[in-house]
Amino acid sequence: MAIKVKPTSAEKTKDAKSHSRAQRAVTKHAASKIPLQHIPWHTIPLEDLNPLLQRQFVVGQEIMLARVLLKKGCIVPEHSHHNEQLTYILDGALKFWIDGHEIVVHAGEVLCIPAHMPHKAEALEDTVDLDVFTPPRADWINRTDQYLRGEK
Repeated sequence: MAIKVKPTSAEKTKDAKSHSRAQRAVTKHAASKIPLQHIPWHTIPLEDLNPLLQRQFVVGQEIMLARVLLKKGCIVPEHSHHNEQLTYILDGALKFWIDGHEIVVHAGEVLCIPAHMPHKAEALEDTVDLDVFTPPRADWINRTDQYLRGEK
């Protein structure tokens, strides 16, 4: 049997402040919305990062979707970022080294990589992958992602 306990006046004040903050955040988010976007992949130029790696991406307000094309043998060097990442393999397979494990992600499978977790990948065959990042990757947008470009 659940016992209902009346909240104290301090708890009521705390809840009201929290609710008010949440309402302000939702209002601010709604006011700063970017416009609706409909973007066919074929309209976004492929960016050549190195001879085995190309990408395209679309950036929303708080999310980024990237289409990454990796030729067999392509290595994505170990790196980490503050962005949470979902990797969905459309075609091919990627082998990841992450958190002390080797994980092979095949077509139709998803890998969720938490923020700040170091990871490395290798294309086991020609691969098309969709990566979702939140927040968007500033280093990709600003083209300062030297680890993908074979630069130090």
